[in-house]
Amino acid sequence: MPNEENSLVFDASVFQHQYNIPSQFIWPDHEKPCPKPPPVLNVPTIDLGRFLSGDVDSVWGETCVVNQACREHGVFLVVNHGVDLELIEEAHKGMDYFFGKPLDEKQRALRKIGDHCGYASSFSNRFSSKLPWKETLSIRYSDDHRLSDIVKSYFLNVMGENYRQFGRVCQEYSEAMSSLSLNIMELLGMSLGVGPSYFREFFEGNDSIMRLNYYPPCPKPHLTLGTGPHCDPTSLTILHQDNVGGLEVFVDEKWHSVPPNPQAFVVNIGDTFMALSNGIYKSCLHRAVVNSKVPRKSLAFFLCPKMDKIISPPKELVCEENPRIYPDFTWPALLEFTQKHYRADMKTLEVFTNWLQQKSSQDPATFNG
Repeated sequence: MPNEENSLVFDASVFQHQYNIPSQFIWPDHEKPCPKPPPVLNVPTIDLGRFLSGDVDSVWGETCVVNQACREHGVFLVVNHGVDLELIEEAHKGMDYFFGKPLDEKQRALRKIGDHCGYASSFSNRFSSKLPWKETLSIRYSDDHRLSDIVKSYFLNVMGENYRQFGRVCQEYSEAMSSLSLNIMELLGMSLGVGPSYFREFFEGNDSIMRLNYYPPCPKPHLTLGTGPHCDPTSLTILHQDNVGGLEVFVDEKWHSVPPNPQAFVVNIGDTFMALSNGIYKSCLHRAVVNSKVPRKSLAFFLCPKMDKIISPPKELVCEENPRIYPDFTWPALLEFTQKHYRADMKTLEVFTNWLQQKSSQDPATFNG
């Protein structure tokens, strides 16, 4: 899978002006973007303020909506979320600042093989085909008070003094996303019938990932993808899109677009939470397309549990009609699997489960779930 030698260096400032795109970016015909604009997905909208108001009817209404969405396709919008819109705007401006820099400056934060954080230009040092037309910067965030400045420190230590302000913005944004995700976990806990505190407490002290996504203009957008079809291996993704659009979700055997809404966050279930719900809630299968005219940006916060947490569903979600589907595991085990053994796609959790069970049968003494 990794291709460290002879790997392509993706410099968007050069590639976006070439007539043809390198063959490594050309996707198979059955995975290429839809020739016609796909239908718009009617994404259910959750009013988080109504849910948090404590009003019985409001709480019931929002939990019913989220329950149906997560059973069907695993994606919903959150409005009235309490996150400062000016902070979101500052984060988007910071992305313009970072991704507008020359390649050699961005590569100060170059992501190392096997690591999940740092700067990556189309993951060309990991894969040799079906490359995504994008750049990313991924930063570790921790809700542990002992690591309270981890995002801010990353920018200062890796990128330098000129990134002090952007580091502060990303730190504040990550903290806001962590708080928001815990409120969403209350909602998901209520909707699954295990109460508001179960999942909230599980994700307190979370060890998560903030990612900045940048999709440059592409001269042949019909041949490539900004992000290939996949389910996020993490627990929950909170995404804020700019006004360009490009996110697509696979529902009812076809792709649908999810238009930007600056007032809302797109929230989707990931594989780890699918396992925590014992398969009741579905990971969202999604991808991103690019265009030939303007860049697209998005802010993604991937909620992940503390590294020592065991991913095991609460007993209320296991019964004779719905027996255990997935073995116990830890998030670092799944993360390592996606970094070293398997390129995340729509079957990650299934393949990981089989891999775990195979390891268990080969050497039960070393298998700890």
